[in-house]
Amino acid sequence: MAGKLHFALVSPEREVFQGEVDHVVVPGAEGEFGVLAGHAPLMSTIKPGALKIINDGAVTRIFVNGGFADVTPEGLTVLAEDAVDLGTVDAAQIETDLKNAQDDARDASSEAKREAAAARVARLESLKAALAA
Repeated sequence: MAGKLHFALVSPEREVFQGEVDHVVVPGAEGEFGVLAGHAPLMSTIKPGALKIINDGAVTRIFVNGGFADVTPEGLTVLAEDAVDLGTVDAAQIETDLKNAQDDARDASSEAKREAAAARVARLESLKAALAA
């Protein structure tokens, strides 16, 4: 059996996770890919979606909203633009936030406000899809 993989997940606000795990599934820009200990080096952009951390039979799902994944001989590092543990997400609150963001986008008084609201809508739609998957 292969050894453990050193994995770190970092967002601009904080270190979300760091530790030794069995396997990580990353939502790569060109499709999901799994990383185990001893994986060949690679770098990939990631798309919004659910990153899965598998360790000792338990699966933790974390929503990542884009970023980069870097696999080296030392392990896997994911630099995510945003990261939220899907186990802590309230689906009803996401629906409410999504409706409010859609209203904001529709009612925006300037292009800058419309673009900001559209970005919130896109993030919330991705989060909702990850939660449902």
